[in-house]
Amino acid sequence: MPKKIFSIFLTICLIIMPILGVSAYEPTGVELTAKSAMLVSLDTGEVLYEKAPEERVYPASITKIMVVTLMLESPKFDQNAKIAMTDEAQKLILGTGSVCSNLKVGEEISQLDLLYYVIMSSCGDCAYLAALTYGDTVENFVNMMNEKARELGLTGTHYQNPVGLHDSENYTTAKDTYILASYALKNEIFKTACESTRYTVPATNMHAARKLSTTNFLQDSSTNYYYMYAKGVKTGFTTEAGRCLVSTASYNGYNYMCILFGCLDDKAKRHEFIESKELYRWAFNNFSFKHIANTDNPVCEIPVKLSLKTDFVSLFVEKSFISVLPTDADDSTITIKPNYENKSVKAPIKRGQVLGTADIIYANNVIGTVNLVSHEDIERNFFLMVFDGLKNFLTSKYMKVVYIVIALLIILFIWRVWKLNRGRKTKSGRKIKYIPYEKSSKGKH
Repeated sequence: MPKKIFSIFLTICLIIMPILGVSAYEPTGVELTAKSAMLVSLDTGEVLYEKAPEERVYPASITKIMVVTLMLESPKFDQNAKIAMTDEAQKLILGTGSVCSNLKVGEEISQLDLLYYVIMSSCGDCAYLAALTYGDTVENFVNMMNEKARELGLTGTHYQNPVGLHDSENYTTAKDTYILASYALKNEIFKTACESTRYTVPATNMHAARKLSTTNFLQDSSTNYYYMYAKGVKTGFTTEAGRCLVSTASYNGYNYMCILFGCLDDKAKRHEFIESKELYRWAFNNFSFKHIANTDNPVCEIPVKLSLKTDFVSLFVEKSFISVLPTDADDSTITIKPNYENKSVKAPIKRGQVLGTADIIYANNVIGTVNLVSHEDIERNFFLMVFDGLKNFLTSKYMKVVYIVIALLIILFIWRVWKLNRGRKTKSGRKIKYIPYEKSSKGKH
């Protein structure tokens, strides 16, 4: 369990960290009706375009990404095991307007088939069946969804049902959806399912074999919205949410994820597919990889203390830094700005030791941050260490208190001596009145 938690934490860090240090560009020749949007490089994590990425939106069936994630992570999941449609699942979806599978009560399919029904065909009755199967109750499964959202750091997300039916408390953000979808795509079963165009459900105990089709027209060559470079991930729609789409596209070694929420619902055309395609084309035509920093060239140097071998150590980037930038970007506008916690470092220093960071800046915007490391071992000199330790001890806060106490004692001693001397002078300068001795008169009686 600790390893799993650490893995989730590491995944979140790798996803979130690039977002915090990137700038977005304004796409040319693209008209968006989406209320919230993001276009992110899956190669570097850089955001090429964003519009209200942290604004709350209704997710509609994008919710089912979380449902399938929990299915795959459940100890109950066995892709070959059979599962039967229940009367409860069908009653829950009745009258909601959600897409249904037409599975009959008691009809058995494999758990893998159920997964395809949920993620590919977006069937609401199957989403409820998954909730009942892996959570025992819908309420408990929704709690599991919200708990997973907290684990992944989805601070702008809350689930109220597993289908994506409209509810004021069923919301998410484009940024959270990027984190969730990136996490989900690490599972090969999820990735294969959401990127499939067709899937055959084998014959069941009540019906002949069926064929399922993807709801993502970008990856369906039989539609007018087909885009040969697009794959997955999930569509969504309710009147309140508008048209929503999470997709990915890959071309010539470049990989992007596009997230659109709240696109215009137009009977004449599907804006979510058109706008996603336009954003992908803009990215593929206008951006390219830039090798900004490599591990072979030093970025800077920093003074070294306690060593007789050298006075400075050269710092190199820990890993080569590659950024997706405009193809016509001027290299002279790209700079590397080192950041140090201290103005110098003390030996010993190990090869690969992180000694600082550096911001990668393009056009006055920080597009990434890298660690700076040493490429050599530097030993510490024993006598310099002792001298430095003594120096630090003598200048420590403890010794400063001692110095103050000693100073106060000296001042008190001086004051006491001064007072004592003053008292002696006063005593020695005092005048004594002399009374002469009068002899008795002779003969007097």
